[in-house]
This record gives sequence, structure tokens and C-alpha cells, in this order.
Amino acid sequence: MADKITADLVLTGGTVLTFDAADTESTALAVAGGRVVALGEVEHLIGPDTRVVDLYGRTVLPGINDSHLHGAWLGALWPGTLLGSGGMAGGGEAPQLKTPAERRAAITRAGDVIAALGITSYTEPGLGPGEDSGQTGCFSTGVLDEYAAMATEGLLRARVTVLRLFGELDGPSTLADFERGMATRVPATDPSWLNIAGVKIFADGIPPMRSAWTHRCYADGTHGHLLVDGTDATEREANLRKMIDLAHRAGAQIGVHATGDRSIEATVAAMAEAIEAHGPAGRHYLIHGDLVGTEVLRRLPGLGIGLNTQPGIAVLTAPWLAAALDEDAVAAAWPLRQALELGVRVCLSSDAPVIEPDWRRWVAAAAEWMGAEASPELMRLLLRGYTTTPAVQDGAEAWKGSLEVGKVADLCVLEANPLLVAPADLPHVGVSLTVVGGRIVHEL
Repeated sequence: MADKITADLVLTGGTVLTFDAADTESTALAVAGGRVVALGEVEHLIGPDTRVVDLYGRTVLPGINDSHLHGAWLGALWPGTLLGSGGMAGGGEAPQLKTPAERRAAITRAGDVIAALGITSYTEPGLGPGEDSGQTGCFSTGVLDEYAAMATEGLLRARVTVLRLFGELDGPSTLADFERGMATRVPATDPSWLNIAGVKIFADGIPPMRSAWTHRCYADGTHGHLLVDGTDATEREANLRKMIDLAHRAGAQIGVHATGDRSIEATVAAMAEAIEAHGPAGRHYLIHGDLVGTEVLRRLPGLGIGLNTQPGIAVLTAPWLAAALDEDAVAAAWPLRQALELGVRVCLSSDAPVIEPDWRRWVAAAAEWMGAEASPELMRLLLRGYTTTPAVQDGAEAWKGSLEVGKVADLCVLEANPLLVAPADLPHVGVSLTVVGGRIVHEL
């Protein structure tokens, strides 16, 4: 007879939103060995050393996965952000991480910030040699090395996925540097805590700065251009295709920062060519996708390409986009509702510290941007963009993202059921407990 399991942690007396395929709800959950071992009937698993938490009607949610968050930069800059209340945050010197101790302190601080928000996983979208001489040091190879050391020492407070960067952040890259970067070895890590999944490429800039590559003219008559190096648009696009093909053949996930409609079209065309030539791989995705068009959106599900977008940035920067292009561009930008209706794999994220990492605000912003009527179905759909769908982007849906027996116990406890509050009220719902792998990392 098998030994009886005794739970390490039991949460009971509330609502458990599992976010499994059937959207099952329960009243209790038990954890042992860092994984969920039971839902509903859990009393028989309580032993003398079990930590029992009475929820008193509170709600358990799968741990939040902010799938585009610059952790070291957030930790260095916090409580500052680049955008605040619709404008550029002022004051203070730019952060500089020059030593391993400074990098570790920034990662640790970010861990504290996000644990208090119920965030149990995040993606560092761009660390590597392209930023080894960068102004802040927040995106360098040294930061990746520090993540690897902290993962080995068991010091990470959230699970981290990393995309490597072989060009400058928000800046140019060359095919030669990309080829050299792809040939370098990555640190050996436990991928359940630090997964170095692939690469990030900056196709262009952003529309408000008139640096996104667009079909229509900006107010000054320009169109922007690809950031990938080349003598003209044709060569730049050819080099982008070569980068994507190289990474795809290597089995790396590819996240491409692409905001202008022309850069998005070029990126998806290049990904489609690589998939057709070499077969599917990597769960590639567009990052931001501000001006993505309908025809491109229709192609994405069949290609297995996702969209990682930031509704908070959409709301905050819409006036700047109107000034750079026009109101018609704003009306068509960030088509979140359409993407979801077409079955695109849509992840919601913050891009912190561009804006703060409070997912509750950005779920509310997504509902506002969509103009959708408040309902439990809408909230569930948007919350999946911060839980189950990012787990798919991470290639980890078999073991995280929902609360099911056998999956890791990554969860947060909210003071109210998010399905039953208006989106505008969600930012006022407190996070009282955060658990990662069965370990409590935040508790009020």
C-alpha cells in the first residue's frame, strides 16, 4: 500500500479558480512537494505539520505570468517607471548595474515587487551581448549570468523565461552579430526556474517616436524603417529573414519587437517562410504589434504565431500615436478584441518598468480598450491572457498556468473573486498571498 500523502499547505474555505480546460471551480486546494495534490476534498491530507490557510471566502487564482517584464531593469528603477499617468516619469538618474552584487540586488528587488502582486512567472525579453556595453547594464550577459547563479542557489522568487539579445535594446542589430550570438553557449539551468528559451529581435521602434516601419506617413512625411542593419529596405528585410531562419532552424523561440504594420508584415512573412521550409518550432510571437492588420491576424493561428501585447501602454500612449499618425490609426491600433475573436494566442503583459507591473490595472485597461461589456466571461478571457496563455507561450502548459492535480503550486490569493467585480474595480482587489512551487513568497 502506498504511503499516505500529507499536505504541506492547504487552502480551504473559499473559491479556487482552476482555469483548467473546463473552467472548474473548487473550494479547497492541497499542496505537497511543490505541486497540487488535491482539489475539493482535502481534509484527509492534513497532518500535524500541514500549514492550513482559511480563505474566509477569498479567491485562489493561478499564479500571474507577466510574459514581458524586464526584471533587472524593474528592480533597478523601482519605484520609478518610464510612463506615469500618461507622461514620461521625470527625475533621478538612469539606473546602472555594474557589478554582480548590483545585478543580484536588482533581480531580488524585482522579485519582492512582483511577489506582492501575485506574479509567479515572467519573461525577461532581451538579455545578452548586444547590451554588454549598454548605458544601464540592465540587459547584459552579466544579468543573465546572475539569473543563472541565483537559480542554481534557489534564490529566484519567480520562474523566469529569457530571450537572448544580440543587438541593442530598442536599437540596431547586424546579421553578423546575430550569427555570432547564436553560436555562443547558454548557461546550464533548471528550465522550470530559468528557461533560456530563445532570442529577441528588434524589427523597428515605436509609432509615437516615428520609428516604427509603417505604410502610412507620419506627420513629418517619414515612414520609419527596420532596425536590422542594411543599405536599404530590401537588404534590411533580407537580413531580418536570415536572422529568423537561423534562429528557427536552431529550435529557438523567436520574439520580435514589431510595432509598425510594415515591420509586422515582414516579420510574419519571414516566420512563415521558416516554418514552411523547416517545419514548426519555437512558439514564435510578435511583441507589441501596435499596428497589426486584420490579414496578418488571420494568418497567425494557422502558423502558431502568438501576439504579446500591453493594453496599459495602448491606453497611455494613444494620444501620442494620434499625434504621430492620426485618429484613424488609433482606432485600428492594438486590435485586442479582433485578435481574440480570430483565435490568436494573445498574452497580456506590462513591459515593466515602462509601466508598473500591476496586472490588475492592465486587465482593466484591456477591458476598457476593447469597449466590452463587463461579465465573468470577459474577465476569465482576459485573466487567461495573464495565466494559461503565457504558459503556452513558455511551452510549459503541461506543468503550470492552471491549478490542476500534478501541476506546480503557483498561485495567488485575492481578496475578492475577480470574475465578480467590474474591470474598473479590479485594481482595488488586494493580493493577500503568493505561492511559487508550494513556497509562500508573499503574505499579508
